Amino acid sequence: MSVFDNQQHYGKVSRFFHWGMAIVLSAQFLTALTRFFFEDSWLDKLLWGLHKPMGFLLLLFVVLRGLWALMNRSRRPASVSRAAVLGHRALYGLMFVIPVLALIRQYGSGRAFSPFGIPLMDGFEGEKIEWMVGLGNLIHGELAWLLLAFTLGHIVMALWHRIRKSHEDVLTRMW
Repeated sequence: MSVFDNQQHYGKVSRFFHWGMAIVLSAQFLTALTRFFFEDSWLDKLLWGLHKPMGFLLLLFVVLRGLWALMNRSRRPASVSRAAVLGHRALYGLMFVIPVLALIRQYGSGRAFSPFGIPLMDGFEGEKIEWMVGLGNLIHGELAWLLLAFTLGHIVMALWHRIRKSHEDVLTRMW
């Protein structure tokens, strides 16, 4: 198996990004669902501290994966439909916008942020930047639930193409 993509399969790097992001997204959804259903529980206290660093990791993955996809654009397997292209663009867009909104909110709050011990932004004294905090509060969570729906749809469609004999088994491209 090649490092690079080809017309039949995705290469090792694309597969690493895909499955790595699947793991990080699963962790993000787990922390958010735990927060939603079991706020202030021992499980919430255990998991919630992972949410922000994992969100930053997801942002790094999506940027690197996007650059890798551009480098492999001419080699990649063809999309099965226009709906698949639009669905993947929506997934990429949401995976980029959601953590960016969280970073904007974090900065606006005046609190420092050092994911995995890497100083990303210093905190500041004084008043919060309300529009930044408000923007993150307004749509970060709602877009995350939309991402969950799109992710579940992505999984269902991959399985649908696998079980339907009249469809191309797209799962083998990334498996």
